[in-house]
Amino acid sequence: MEQNLDDIIAGCRNGNRKAQEQLYRQLYGFAMAITMRYAIDEHEAADIMSHAFVKMFRSIQTFDPQKGNFHGWLKKIIINEALDHIKQRSRFSTQELATAEEPIINNNVIEKTDAADILQHVKQLPPATHAVFVLYAIDGYAHKEIAAQLNISEGTSKWHLSEARKILQQKLTSVKT
Repeated sequence: MEQNLDDIIAGCRNGNRKAQEQLYRQLYGFAMAITMRYAIDEHEAADIMSHAFVKMFRSIQTFDPQKGNFHGWLKKIIINEALDHIKQRSRFSTQELATAEEPIINNNVIEKTDAADILQHVKQLPPATHAVFVLYAIDGYAHKEIAAQLNISEGTSKWHLSEARKILQQKLTSVKT
């Protein structure tokens, strides 16, 4: 019988190890899906996720259900941990773009491409470009938010998104032609 999430969170706040294990098991799939968007492989995703869960357990007292749901709160912790991880392994390019150039996308290529193939190409992007692309295209952050999170300018965020689109288009068209 699966216990109510609120009860599990209350147990975690009281330092109950069984509740922590239950919370981890219950949210593993959710957390792994988010980390896989930012990680190069499953090992890196597991590393990011374990750090995020440690931070979550350490700060669970600060979770306020009046300000939002637990999944959203945890997602923010996971994304921040993933970005910290990416910052540690790469340096962000400081190139800027006043306006993002929209590459021409051939929908026939996209329709013939499996989502797993596209995600694999995304994971091959340079780390900073990968982070900006995932934040913008998948998680829905605006350039202003991305710039603040990554400590870069909005123009640099736009440049990385434009680069990601160009690289992905090149990779997808070269694979399918």
